[in-house]
Amino acid sequence: MKKTLLKLTPIALAITTLTACSPASETAKTAPEPIKTEKPAGQSESERLNAFFERTFEENLKRSPLFQSYLGKKWDYDKWDDISEEEADARLAIAKNRLEKLESFDTSKLNEQEKLSLRLYKLGIERDLANDEFRHHRYIVHQFRAAHTQVPSFLINIHSVNSKEDAQAYIGRLDNVRTYFDQVIDQMKIREEAGVFPPAWAYDQMIDASRNVITGAPFDSSETPSTIWEDFQNKVESLEIPDAEKTTLLGEAKAALVTSVMPAYEKFIEELAHQREVTPEGDGVWRLPDGDKWYQNRLNWFTTTDLTAEEVHQIGLENVERIHNAMREIMDKVSFEGTLQEFFVFMREDDQFYLPSTDEGRQQYLDMAKAAIDEMREAIPEYFGILPEAPMVVKRVEAFREQSAGKAFYQSPAQDGSRPGIYYANLFDMKAMPTYQLEALAYHEGIPGHHMQRAIAQELEGVPQFQKFLSFTAYTEGWGLYTEELAKDMGFYEDPYSDFGRLAMELWRACRLVVDTGIHAKKWSREEAVDYLVKNTPNPEYDAQKAIERYIAMPGQATAYMIGKLKIMELRERAQSELGDKFDWKGFHDEILKYGPVPLSILEENINTWIAMQKNK
Repeated sequence: MKKTLLKLTPIALAITTLTACSPASETAKTAPEPIKTEKPAGQSESERLNAFFERTFEENLKRSPLFQSYLGKKWDYDKWDDISEEEADARLAIAKNRLEKLESFDTSKLNEQEKLSLRLYKLGIERDLANDEFRHHRYIVHQFRAAHTQVPSFLINIHSVNSKEDAQAYIGRLDNVRTYFDQVIDQMKIREEAGVFPPAWAYDQMIDASRNVITGAPFDSSETPSTIWEDFQNKVESLEIPDAEKTTLLGEAKAALVTSVMPAYEKFIEELAHQREVTPEGDGVWRLPDGDKWYQNRLNWFTTTDLTAEEVHQIGLENVERIHNAMREIMDKVSFEGTLQEFFVFMREDDQFYLPSTDEGRQQYLDMAKAAIDEMREAIPEYFGILPEAPMVVKRVEAFREQSAGKAFYQSPAQDGSRPGIYYANLFDMKAMPTYQLEALAYHEGIPGHHMQRAIAQELEGVPQFQKFLSFTAYTEGWGLYTEELAKDMGFYEDPYSDFGRLAMELWRACRLVVDTGIHAKKWSREEAVDYLVKNTPNPEYDAQKAIERYIAMPGQATAYMIGKLKIMELRERAQSELGDKFDWKGFHDEILKYGPVPLSILEENINTWIAMQKNK
């Protein structure tokens, strides 16, 4: 199904975070010459804007081998991104130069859709510039997601090997791990001077995860292959090349693992152990220099609002109470006698809600999740006009990172179709993955949640490339949470316990507003925050602990889900109230999805415009 929704010619640009991704290529070390925006003879203002978008996207893409690989391109296939201060300074100069050039476009000669693209482009740069003020406040490493787990995860899941040259590029990336980790350590030292550290307990987890990566052959005498070595062997074995060439590739990879990857990780572990001894007490960002300003920046970034920490905290408390009341209605339906907290204990401990902690139990969970998504896939044409073309698969989180990874997450498909979208389920602790939450989790991460939104965004025709990859977490995660409730409107969750699971998932996001602000603004400890989740949700203590550790590592991010979902529900209720019989599910959902990610304020503008148009039909 074609997605020609905006009247712009297909172009290519990426505003992706200017301070976050860039390649290690020498040609990208300095800022390019000022962008020329003069109007060639016969070129319209729309064409000039599109050319600007295309040119700057290409420039950004050339600076990030990782983003190239995510898009299925193999230009710098043997490199990692450059995270040096020099590269960050160059990107800052580029951003300021582009912001200045935007003033040269005559918006009176652009249509409304082109004006939106220009507005989003400018907003993306302004957000990145605001972030640069706190460049060294962002944890360069934390236990949830950082270089030590990125390397194996990227090589396994993103770096495809379809030829001898791809395998050689894989080896090149192994050789370049040492340089990449040297840059990571340099950034850690810069933050040490600035007084910015994750909490002490996070270092223990990073050290353990790092050791896991370099455990097994060829790093030690074990007969069991390490994660990376096993992956490379499997990928080379599948190649249709002579055995002698396979042997050569395997020998070169083994040498790279031993001479580059292993010493890089050992040096990294040594630095982690050092910083663990000097990090200040406490858990939230209040313990960092200007931590209050940094946290407000994070709230602004993730929610795309001006809400303060106190306002977010209160919204959380109000919604926790609302959802608790809805849960009591479920208790009545299943004839449970006792308090809500006793019902939580029942849901947390009764064996009927958990699959065995065996290979068979884990496979059964994956099969059930796939079945739920397949059933939903059959129903969505009634509620959506725009449908994704990219396929989606369900996978278990790999063993090397499952102890530090989140409960579930989604990885977007390659834009060229070479890689499907992936819903990852973390099955390390089956007690953290109750079957009563299975449906809601599958809808959120898969269909109609993240896979619908992200795959559709990448496939939109006539939309500038940058617009497909902008980061507005309240929009993307708000959409994911919204679709959990949408599934109920579509007739799913027939089992009351599954509907309780949906409420439990929403309750989790409401509690996030409380605990995230509690940790980072109200100086709650990790233990206090975990205790709040255990008392107010049916989730087990281990689940609560891993969640709180994530919120500590990524301040503000967890608040985006509920804030975004509440706004989408508010807009839907407004549309249904004002349009009555003219309200159209397909039209409403397509209006949300057809521009790619946007901040909540622009989403509201778009829906208000759509409502007005429907009234006049």
